[in-house]
Amino acid sequence: MKLSAPIYHLKRKAKLLSRDEKIPLHEALERIAAKEGFAGWSLLVSKASETAPAGKLFPRLAPGDLVLVGARPGHGKTLLSLELAVEAMKAGHRSAFFSLDYTKGDVLSRFNAIGVDPARFADRFLFDDSDAVSAGYMMEQLALAPRGMLVAVDYLQLLDQRRENPELMVQVRALKSFARERGLIMVFISQIDRSYDPSKKPCPDMDDVRLPNPVDLTLFNKTCFLNDGEVRFSAAA
Repeated sequence: MKLSAPIYHLKRKAKLLSRDEKIPLHEALERIAAKEGFAGWSLLVSKASETAPAGKLFPRLAPGDLVLVGARPGHGKTLLSLELAVEAMKAGHRSAFFSLDYTKGDVLSRFNAIGVDPARFADRFLFDDSDAVSAGYMMEQLALAPRGMLVAVDYLQLLDQRRENPELMVQVRALKSFARERGLIMVFISQIDRSYDPSKKPCPDMDDVRLPNPVDLTLFNKTCFLNDGEVRFSAAA
């Protein structure tokens, strides 16, 4: 049974329902699940996890990959990146999430949004929201990272926001070499330019990536763009 919308949209609907009708969130979730044809929210979450894009995408990633995940705000790029991290941990690897945008509490709430108990992976998940996050900082923190570790970077356009950090192009090149040398999978969350028009193109692509500072996007050998539940994956030939 296919869901009418991604699970994070359904959870958002439940929160609005809870607020508008002044009912507990768990009751609102159950109502949404019933409308989707499920006996309960837990069953809906279980079904969603079986069909989540990350489950199909993760097997297509390999050590040394630089992956660009792009979408407009609210279309699931952070959740997809976390789902990929979860898939890596399910496969026995470690994962890391470096963020210049989210707090640890934000990320933990997004784990809950995808129906995952973060405590399950407490010994395999690293979260770092230091203001110092940059290519050099991450390489220092990952000096002993094991092969196959998935590293999410939130997000690409913020890496050079501090004047003392190298240019964005320099940082991405350094991280590409580091990922290849250490056998890491690096997933970069990316903003999409406001000029992107979904009425003309159902899903953004490389031409729509917001680049306030220059970077060679061919450095990313795999891309994943999202819009309104649609996911488009591409790998360099």
